[in-house]
Amino acid sequence: MRSVRKCSRTGCGHPAVATLTYAYADSTAVVGPLATYSEPHSYDLCEEHALRLTVPRGWEVVRHDGEFAAPEPSVDDLTALAEAVREAGRPDRPIEPPEPERQNAGGRRGHLRVLPNPVTE
Repeated sequence: MRSVRKCSRTGCGHPAVATLTYAYADSTAVVGPLATYSEPHSYDLCEEHALRLTVPRGWEVVRHDGEFAAPEPSVDDLTALAEAVREAGRPDRPIEPPEPERQNAGGRRGHLRVLPNPVTE
């Protein structure tokens, strides 16, 4: 299921309607319609940020002519959402208890874990 992509600008939670890509060799920023998939070297922008984008001196901006439109949910998206809701609400769904987390020596829980030494003598 495709989720609603948000604007890449810090602090902006508006839905993305455009994709920003840089062509460094040409000193050009290209703002076009929202790409089908999120790419690692491009940025999703809301309409406000897509229209207000500025670039460094000497660079050029190429913008999409016309209005930016938010992508409409497809039948596949709606079907996947309905199936996910149905699956989550099944009464016969096995519920797995969460695994107890091991604590490190300091008793602090975090994203890092202490692993035993793999070399046995």
